[in-house]
Amino acid sequence: MDASDRDLPYRTGEEVRHRKRPEWGVGRVERVEMVRHGDRSDQRLWIRFANAGMKVLLASVGELDRLSSPEVVGEAQTLADREARHEGGWLGQIARAKPEDAMTSLPPEVSDPFLTLRKRLELTIGLYRFQPIGGRLLDWAVAQSGLTDPLSRFNRHELEQFFERWAHRRDQHLARLATECRQEPGLFDLMMRTAPPAAHRAMRKLHVGR
Repeated sequence: MDASDRDLPYRTGEEVRHRKRPEWGVGRVERVEMVRHGDRSDQRLWIRFANAGMKVLLASVGELDRLSSPEVVGEAQTLADREARHEGGWLGQIARAKPEDAMTSLPPEVSDPFLTLRKRLELTIGLYRFQPIGGRLLDWAVAQSGLTDPLSRFNRHELEQFFERWAHRRDQHLARLATECRQEPGLFDLMMRTAPPAAHRAMRKLHVGR
């Protein structure tokens, strides 16, 4: 690892090893949250180690060695990732970070051309477990933003607005996959048998609008 890599922000998905706890095995960064100590920014990392389970460490004192490249390919997928790319967080870089984009984008896996149509459909249907009510809205916000407490960044009304835009994209994507499924007769109906009611409602609404 190049010495300069130690100063780069961590991102979800990176693999690391604890310098003083090699018995923990390889760890994978599963969540990143930006924090501040006085005038200094830091990262709180949730890392799942192969032999020690989940550990929460501060990047500045975690004594971690990177095992995978910290280089970023494409746009960050969560708000936490976007924050990590800008010292001081997105509040100071709002024109560049565009948190609303991170909060309304679908996971890249649902449109990954290297995944089978069945897998993409399965992942998309799985997104219907999120609903804009009660704790399910906050569950969605945590998953979407990568933040432990999304309400520290947004109020509930903003989250509801983000969810509405995100859900529209989710519904449109499901409709596109339904069209693709014409190449594999029966696949869509088979996958929809165990889909949440919200997915069926979305399809009925889309069919009515056509």
